[in-house]
Amino acid sequence: MKAYFYAATISVATVFFATATASADDAEAGKKVFAACRACHQIGEKAKNGVGPELNGLIGRHSGSVEGYKYSPANKDSGIVWDEETFREYIKNPKATIPGTKMIYAGLKDEQKISDLIAYLKKFDADGKTHD
Repeated sequence: MKAYFYAATISVATVFFATATASADDAEAGKKVFAACRACHQIGEKAKNGVGPELNGLIGRHSGSVEGYKYSPANKDSGIVWDEETFREYIKNPKATIPGTKMIYAGLKDEQKISDLIAYLKKFDADGKTHD
């Protein structure tokens, strides 16, 4: 009986920890999600503005504030300060969050991919240097 109890306990613990690990935010997985963003955005020490602004130091900065990028008035005047919650809603449907934005991305709906993307973006400070 004790052996059965211990085996059941270990099985439940294994499933719990495997599930917790699988759902944890993963910056490496976020790097793969960011591959779709690369068509318009850059990140890192050599990042430059392109079709979209560079994304270094995104979390905590004001919308429409990257030097040298020509934002839509809607984005520039939105008053948004990017935090995780705001970015999460924005990336699901940019045009709904900032009507009039020139961002043409249709949106990312998968919550885990969004969490992974945020984990990746948070690795980069305003100068594009990474930290863990």
